[in-house]
Amino acid sequence: MKTTIYYFTGTGNSLTVAKDLAGELESSELIPIAGLMDRDAISVESERVGFVFPVYMWGMPLIVKDFVEKLSLPESAYVFGIATCGSSAGKTLVQLNKLLKRKGSGLSTGFVVRMPGNYTPMYDALSDEKQEKIFAQEKQRIPEIAAIIEAGKATEIESGFFLLNALFGLIYKVGSSKIPGMDEKFWVDENCTGCGICVKVCPVDNIQLEDEKPHWLHRCQQCLACLQWCPQEAIQSGKKTPGRRRYQHRAVKMSEIIGQRAGEST
Repeated sequence: MKTTIYYFTGTGNSLTVAKDLAGELESSELIPIAGLMDRDAISVESERVGFVFPVYMWGMPLIVKDFVEKLSLPESAYVFGIATCGSSAGKTLVQLNKLLKRKGSGLSTGFVVRMPGNYTPMYDALSDEKQEKIFAQEKQRIPEIAAIIEAGKATEIESGFFLLNALFGLIYKVGSSKIPGMDEKFWVDENCTGCGICVKVCPVDNIQLEDEKPHWLHRCQQCLACLQWCPQEAIQSGKKTPGRRRYQHRAVKMSEIIGQRAGEST
């Protein structure tokens, strides 16, 4: 049975989960969502279809929402979702399920997989020791998820605590429309060399160089690929990121992040 897994990633967490899952499933294909967004409509014929993506502002990344709204699924498809996050996923997968139901489909199952947090404007990256523990937990969890998918089981969609979900849902509803303009907080310090890596890793072509310095175009996803992959750690956001430790998943290459926008399958 063919499985198509659509993924979106900024620092490599969701790509790692997608790759690990694909390794457990027969006849799997990984497709980056960012490489399909120039299309007006997208269709898939696979019998199993999955979505793997991070949680932003306790909800779906805007690019993933836009993608799902363009996607046509077979009525009989087994559909699954995996949301990666550092703390709570809120109602992210419930949100995905509602979008799919509007299109005549729906999630057969949905999982939340914890990965190291990467939102540097709010906190430092975890220590290597703590990251290793989370990576080990992910490696144990993925075969369990794969077994459910292989068996074609319908299960309850995972989400956070009810009261927190209500709060997080409100935050997302009020705040998500502001995400594209949140790139106004980005700036570069004196360590910027004008190398252009930030332009290349941005999955939505939101950065251009002017006078060898990055400028953001206000269609940001807040994936922080630019900030996290800058080799000089010169990109900052607000006042608190200088000196904070950066994060990229250790098993993911920069070329894989760059390849998303070109639609390069992994």
